[in-house]
Amino acid sequence: MIKEKLGHRIDGVIHTLFPFLFLRPINPDLLTVVGMLVAGAAGLAFAEGAFRLAGCLLLAGGFFDLVDGVVARHFGISTRFGAFLDSSLDRVVDILVMLGLVVFYVGEESALGVALCGIVLVASVLTSYAKARAELVIERMPGGLLERGERIGLLAVGALFGFVMPVLWVLAVGTVVTVGQRFLYAYREMARLDREGEG
Repeated sequence: MIKEKLGHRIDGVIHTLFPFLFLRPINPDLLTVVGMLVAGAAGLAFAEGAFRLAGCLLLAGGFFDLVDGVVARHFGISTRFGAFLDSSLDRVVDILVMLGLVVFYVGEESALGVALCGIVLVASVLTSYAKARAELVIERMPGGLLERGERIGLLAVGALFGFVMPVLWVLAVGTVVTVGQRFLYAYREMARLDREGEG
């Protein structure tokens, strides 16, 4: 939702706050991979119960995820593969982080924690898949209530300040609502296209 509203306007903010990124060309794919490794390591931290470390790793990984596209656009080196790589590695991070939390809650014998993580994991992957699949047919799929940036940001804040379980409740509800929003939008748009095709 935030990403959809801000769009490329975030580019100017990144240029102002981090001018060193634009002194010389940097391979944006490298930034993407580094971001995945850093954020993915949060899954290991979660599994060990090191929640504050996990929160810091999520924020650090999020920084790379935020700037890779800005760098690519600045130097005119955006590629289709770069966009594919970015989206694919985002899914890897989503899965690793939730699996780390599942491992932690299994160790804590918290069935509720495991269940919430499972819901968030499935709904997060489905949210991404629904967008990718729908945009093969319709021009554009709106973001919905909770996009990836909001999910990672909320989880990082929860980990840093010690309220991961309430955040998981928010994410479980929010991601399911987002899936519903995307399915409903896809249904409406595809039904419209079917009607136009019949006409």
